Amino acid sequence: MLIAGFPAGAWGTNCYLVAPAAGEECVIIDPGHQAADGVAEAITKHRLKPVAVVLTHGHLDHVASVVPVCGAHDVPAWIHPDDRYMMSDPEKALGRSIGMPLLGELTIGEPDDVKELTDGAALDLAGLELTVSHAPGHTKGSVTFGLPEAADIPPVLFSGDLLFAGSIGRTDLPGGDPAEILDSLARVCLPLDDSTVVLSGHGPQTTIGRERATNPYLRQVAAGQGAQPAPRRGM
Repeated sequence: MLIAGFPAGAWGTNCYLVAPAAGEECVIIDPGHQAADGVAEAITKHRLKPVAVVLTHGHLDHVASVVPVCGAHDVPAWIHPDDRYMMSDPEKALGRSIGMPLLGELTIGEPDDVKELTDGAALDLAGLELTVSHAPGHTKGSVTFGLPEAADIPPVLFSGDLLFAGSIGRTDLPGGDPAEILDSLARVCLPLDDSTVVLSGHGPQTTIGRERATNPYLRQVAAGQGAQPAPRRGM
């Protein structure tokens, strides 16, 4: 298994390219602000052929490079229907203007081919099986992508902005909901094996076992406590 990741743009959003091995087809996860060059470099370095872009949610810092990346490789983008509008209307998604200087760097809109994600779907892409889990709370259409254990790697969860090392996604933007994100943590994260590697939308990788033991929000969920405000991280 090959997983190549790098932080991109003003928000340091993690973009991932996932393939069975170097020299094979790949899936691109969350090509955000200023990610196109990094994607191109990883494709060249590992001799990859993209077949799809998949998005954990619709915030600008995760989708800003979708149009150029999909266009360069003639591939579809997959997103949950509740967040699809954000690709064309990022300011509405943030509840404020993001500013003309930043907008001037971006290609706002949908790629030519958009497909919609559903909870529980198993996406068979690039020789991989990505399991989709709807995980609202950061946004209404937030999802995670799971990869099963393989011969050379433990299970992997691409958590987007649901779960970070030591924290969780913010809930103060339109569509955010503190109670929903705790419910998503309980449904999506708590049942996973401790060995599951968590590759999140921002920050370093972690494991479910580490977060179960140390993350105050996951501990709160496990204890059955009510919602508390989430910190700000990413958009």
